[in-house]
Amino acid sequence: MNKSGTGKSEHLYLQIAETFEHQIMDEVLKIGDKLPSVRLLSKEHGSSVSTILQAYYHLEGKGLVESRPQSGYYVRFNPSKFPRKIEKSNPVQVAKTKNVEAIIGEVYDDFSMPGITRFSLSVPAPNLLPLARLNKAMIQALRDLPANGTSYEQINGNEQLRRQVARWSMNWGGHLKPAEIITTSGCMNAIAYCLMAITKPGDTIAVESPVYFGVLRFAQSIGLKILELPTDPDTGVDPSDIKKAIRNHSVKAVFLVTNFSNPLGYCMPDEQKKETVTLLAKHGIPLIEDDLYGDVYFGKTRPRSCKSYDEEGNVLWCSSISKTLAPGYRVGWVAPGRYFEKIKQLKLYHSITSATAQQQALASFLSTGRYEHHLRKLRQTLHANSLQFTRAIGEYFPESVKLSTPQGGFILWLELDKKIDTYHLYQEAMQHKISIAPGTMFTLQDRYQNCMRLSYGMQWTNETDKALKKLGNLVKGMV
Repeated sequence: MNKSGTGKSEHLYLQIAETFEHQIMDEVLKIGDKLPSVRLLSKEHGSSVSTILQAYYHLEGKGLVESRPQSGYYVRFNPSKFPRKIEKSNPVQVAKTKNVEAIIGEVYDDFSMPGITRFSLSVPAPNLLPLARLNKAMIQALRDLPANGTSYEQINGNEQLRRQVARWSMNWGGHLKPAEIITTSGCMNAIAYCLMAITKPGDTIAVESPVYFGVLRFAQSIGLKILELPTDPDTGVDPSDIKKAIRNHSVKAVFLVTNFSNPLGYCMPDEQKKETVTLLAKHGIPLIEDDLYGDVYFGKTRPRSCKSYDEEGNVLWCSSISKTLAPGYRVGWVAPGRYFEKIKQLKLYHSITSATAQQQALASFLSTGRYEHHLRKLRQTLHANSLQFTRAIGEYFPESVKLSTPQGGFILWLELDKKIDTYHLYQEAMQHKISIAPGTMFTLQDRYQNCMRLSYGMQWTNETDKALKKLGNLVKGMV
């Protein structure tokens, strides 16, 4: 009885909050308007005062409304009013001269520095993770495993973990089997195996632009040529642009982050995913799909993956729990389709197997249902954070700023005035213990110098707000 009642109450407060959210977006309620009193709304809905307060707290957490002492709740912000959206990228294939490796090294050397506000990291902060439960799962894993986890695991990876990953694939339309999955040391390790398995030095791979710098640098390190494709900030790479690239270049593989990409944050529509898979299968060109952020969606359902449309074994689907549960565990996986044996062989030669205890602990955690409970909380927090960041950027940055509008993930992509070099901004910001990721890190071309990536994967606090205000003031001082 109690559980049923609680569920109805939860559902009702979210319904009430969503109704007000739609009214704010549609400007039925405008900035500065007062919301109905808690007691009046309680009578109208025939619900408890605590339910109405929960709805208002939910809106307040998103930065949409604010509480004024002795007065009530007022509309504070309308996300549709700001900011201007960034435009589709149009990469010009001209190499840059700036030493980007040095910039990347400098930014990531900040990992261990104390007291830094790390807008540069696309990972959830530790206080957003179920650390106590993970610790218990790790202790239990060490007890249950042969030789307390000191023995080698199977080359394919922990069988229980692979079973859980296969079970979870149903959420995005997949029908994976445990035997089709190979575990890796994080998602980047999975991508590296894929690139080594399907290319040779001198081959050309096509990627979105901007794109995660780790993929660019690794591809370069094994002698690959990189073709950067035009990318829409909402829908990603259009199949027509892939078709054009295939026609004009000898493309051997395509790499895409299809759901809430790093760093643009786009989510490719399902029809576009299906068309892309069909196109590449027709030409016999493999697709490496990085689906690292797919579970962190803000809508009603998890978006599908390209792998769900794969009938030829042509999609190498890579993912991990690094962005949702335990970044430091370095546990990822790949479902490589027809390239399974090549990937397995590469893993054997490069690492023999994966870390035993971490895999067992995660398998145990995923089997209990705690992961979905954790994800619900994480998604709510990150969605609220994305709106808080958008509001703060609107208040503190110059009006000329353009901003991505992701519907999931951790990341915002900002485009500033052309005269601003965000590497110089990074150096200035670090004087105030604020770290950002300069846009030039995410391309091999001479572009994105006036762009930057910000992560909102942290607990929203007054200190976060102050750091964004300081960053905005630094930007204003450079215009």
